[in-house]
Amino acid sequence: MKPVQKIRMVTATLASGTLLLCAACPAPNAETDTDTADTSTGDDTTTTGSDTTETGISTVVTTTETEGESEGETAGETEGETTGPEEPEVYGEWVKREPEGAVCSDGSQFKFFVNFSETSDNLLIYLEPGGACWDYETCSGKTSLGAANPDGIPDSHMDKYGVLSPILSRIDENNPTKDWNLVFIPYCTGDVHTGNKVMTYEDPDGVAEPLVYRHNGHNNVISTIDYLNQQFPVVDQMMLTGCSAGGAGSIINYYFFRDRMQGVERSYLLNDSGPIFPSSGFSAPLHEKIRSSWDVDPILTTIPNGAQLMEDFGDLNSMLADLFPEDRLSTVYFKRDFNYSRYSYERFYPDPSKEQTLSFWAKDTELLTEQYDEYDNLGYYIPYWRGINDSHCTGIITYDGTEIQEMNMDLSIFIDDLLDDNAPLNSYEESDQPGEDL
Repeated sequence: MKPVQKIRMVTATLASGTLLLCAACPAPNAETDTDTADTSTGDDTTTTGSDTTETGISTVVTTTETEGESEGETAGETEGETTGPEEPEVYGEWVKREPEGAVCSDGSQFKFFVNFSETSDNLLIYLEPGGACWDYETCSGKTSLGAANPDGIPDSHMDKYGVLSPILSRIDENNPTKDWNLVFIPYCTGDVHTGNKVMTYEDPDGVAEPLVYRHNGHNNVISTIDYLNQQFPVVDQMMLTGCSAGGAGSIINYYFFRDRMQGVERSYLLNDSGPIFPSSGFSAPLHEKIRSSWDVDPILTTIPNGAQLMEDFGDLNSMLADLFPEDRLSTVYFKRDFNYSRYSYERFYPDPSKEQTLSFWAKDTELLTEQYDEYDNLGYYIPYWRGINDSHCTGIITYDGTEIQEMNMDLSIFIDDLLDDNAPLNSYEESDQPGEDL
């Protein structure tokens, strides 16, 4: 069992206005942009949904049609043959890719974005945050809660999201991935990049037309992976990360990236604020709900020994550690995260207070850290609190407020250590600091 450091953190003061920049992960009950959403959901008693059709699990290599290609011809693919990587049209700028057959919840074309490096074979993959939904109110956008991008992904998406995290920055000299190839996977399916079902949600008031909602996250991710496998046949280092729904999506989809990406030498996971807790704790009702609403079980059965995840979804952590013993896998989040914690418990327990919600979160954290402490290739970084976005998403906007000052630690140092194959993967959990979360 590896040593764990539990250290007091002194929270740094954030610059005024920082919270306004975090539109991708809005605070609960806050006014948000129309293309973003909190990870909380509404009252489950009003849910009425029916399974319209299942998308199934895509195993077909899909590629992206680019400007100048003839009809029926896609990038890297001609009739009857597959070519090598395409020549990037530009380096150091975000360009879109639109996999054939990949769609958002409203049926519009799904797209992802690539920022090519001219100097590195390394690959950073970031999955977008943005809530979740599984009923009419949240999936229709009738409330301030729900899921991001219900109207699809605009071509200008990266004007906003390209600065979401320091780890996406090419101008930050301290960013270890500044010269890597960057991939940003948008989120427009309400299913933490994991769904496999088309649902029809009925208006509980019987006024509006039924809502057809495509929980197509898994197929979109597979389409993206197949493009990346073709485009990046040699990858020295690959890092999969994301925040909130993107964090959960990064760990749930980690196996598929590692299984289908054939040229990866070394791989890392940084799950930011999307922990998959053991089902033996308070997250069991949430796990049951998402498995049924998004038809996740057929996806889980494609993972070696994945059937056991139907008994305990939290076994995913140890399963990945066993499957990929040379990979370095981590989960990071705040102990006082009052965003993802609401999503985890609010709809499944009768009117929990903030303190009750965070007590569930703390007890689930105990189960998670016990599990991680058994593996040398699993690590966690859990500071206590910071005054941005209800302590949700450690890696957005800035690393300020993630410091563990007594050990000269912050999230940026943890990321540097995560990427250092010659260093042990240590875990850090701050002790409770009453009075900081005001």
